[in-house]
Amino acid sequence: MNDKMRFAVLVKAGVAEVRERKLPELKEHQVLVKHEACNICTTDYGQWMGLREHQPYPMAGGHECSGIIVTKGSAVSDDLKQGDRVGVAYGYCGICDACKVGLTGECKQMSGAPTEDGYYGDFGFSNYFVRDAKSLVKMSPELSPGEAAFLEPLATVVKGLRKLRLMPMETVAIIGAGTMGLVNAQAARAYGARVVITEVMDKKIKTARAMGFDVIRADEEDPVQAVRNWAGGQGTDAVIIAVGATIANSQALEMVKKWNGKVLLFAAGYPAPELHVDSNSIHYRKMELIGTYGADMADFMDAARLLNDKLVDVSLLIEKSYALDDIQAAYAAASTSGSYRISVKL
Repeated sequence: MNDKMRFAVLVKAGVAEVRERKLPELKEHQVLVKHEACNICTTDYGQWMGLREHQPYPMAGGHECSGIIVTKGSAVSDDLKQGDRVGVAYGYCGICDACKVGLTGECKQMSGAPTEDGYYGDFGFSNYFVRDAKSLVKMSPELSPGEAAFLEPLATVVKGLRKLRLMPMETVAIIGAGTMGLVNAQAARAYGARVVITEVMDKKIKTARAMGFDVIRADEEDPVQAVRNWAGGQGTDAVIIAVGATIANSQALEMVKKWNGKVLLFAAGYPAPELHVDSNSIHYRKMELIGTYGADMADFMDAARLLNDKLVDVSLLIEKSYALDDIQAAYAAASTSGSYRISVKL
């Protein structure tokens, strides 16, 4: 290899290019990773579609990535070796107040500032990149590169379940059987919960049932009443909203049980969905509305265990793979309604 890296960059909405730049110099605490795959997240294709114009350009995005260690700096421990498959977690400094209490996903030093040559983003869609060793997590060689790249999205799910304080045998309704709905469903099941999913799209219903989940067709019956019936007439202990839609928010408030229910707002939407809530109802029902976003290193470590031990199987959630040079087609496929994850081979 030479000292150059090839990477995809969004120069404006709807326009992605493949460019070349010099690789960053490898420091003693860093690792050179040969990226194998980077999956296109909702935030990635949302910007490509022009729905996230608060994000800057040029955006060298991609953060759901996996790869193989090529070489490492002199201060990197033997826990990471050449040839290891790794998933990439968020960068963090380790010394700010947030990092010191374990909230690495809220690191104050990760400002989102551009590189010296003017690029924003994490350079996930690149063939090589230099990463801090502390932000890499070892993944099973039995996973495909695209499966290993689910480390980051699964970590965000683990973070949400941590905030939800989910207990074994609790009942959970998940609104939406898209990629993140089904990752949430599998993780909740791995934690011992009983799960039901509501969905309207045939393809997604088929996938959810193939994974062994009870599914309610929200276009054929009242999903609120159906969920309440599934849970013995009283509603579920928790609801996870995995689609960004006003109607989903409204349904969740009625699906959850009357007393001490918990609603996790997992998904964002653009434009922002509305939440119509009676504060007295929240008060008297002792309901919890819980927001979640991102993940900390503890969540990434738990996510790796779930993937490596096949407690969460994402093989059905990779729709198609594209080469880096076909990044425009990859974005178009990812933004197609009903698509699961599109993986970019690097």
